This record gives sequence, C-alpha cells and structure tokens, in this order.
Amino acid sequence: MDEKQLIHEAWYKAVRSSGAGGQNVNKVSSKVELHFDLASSTAFSDDEKDRLQKKLQPRLTTNNELILQCDESRSQHKNKEIVTQRFLELIREGLKKPKPRKKTKPSKAAKLKRLREKKHRSEKKASRRDPLKE
Repeated sequence: MDEKQLIHEAWYKAVRSSGAGGQNVNKVSSKVELHFDLASSTAFSDDEKDRLQKKLQPRLTTNNELILQCDESRSQHKNKEIVTQRFLELIREGLKKPKPRKKTKPSKAAKLKRLREKKHRSEKKASRRDPLKE
C-alpha cells in the first residue's frame, strides 16, 4: 500500500462546522471531509479492493465512495491531518487478512467432567423431589 498515492487519490472538501463556536463557526470552514473513490482507485489490486469492499461496506456510499469527516479542531489544517490519519488507519485495518479459524474439539477429560457435573446436578435435583409423588 502506497500511502502517498492513496492520499493523492483522495480529495478534501472544507465545509462549515456545526455546533458551538460562535462567530468563528459561522464564518470559517474548518470541518474537513475526505472523499475516496474505492472503485476507481489504482492503488489496490482487485483482491485488495474486494477485501476493502467487504470490510468497509457499512461506510461506503452506493457508488463505492468512502467519506470521512473531522471537525474536532478549530483549525482546518489540524482537521485535515486527523482525517488523513483516520483514513490511512482504516485502510490498513481493512487490508489485514483474517486469521483462518482452527477447529478444535473438547478433550476427552473435559467431556467426562461435563457429564460428571451434569449427573451430579441431576442427582441433587432428584433428591429434592417428594418420593411419595413418584
């Protein structure tokens, strides 16, 4: 994964932030949106695109575009740095291959222990019953 190429393919949009902040929030576009088109990206192979598509499915728009936002800081540059770091981390996590699951069985001792405990519980409950009603 070439991070410089990824950042080059992403495009940023500065918009006005919502919430408290008074006059600053009304006149300064400090919120940053990062847009990344996964389908037309040349930074990934088809296999990597498929993996990212599956992992990021809830975050993608209908035309396979990833949109991230940041308005934590009052500085547009700081927000751009934060959203870029989030984007790169999201891509790194999305590209990780899942470990294959190794099937395991309970040991013979564990099965016997479970059956012994089950029998013990059964006997305990049976001893509570009224012998005349049986």
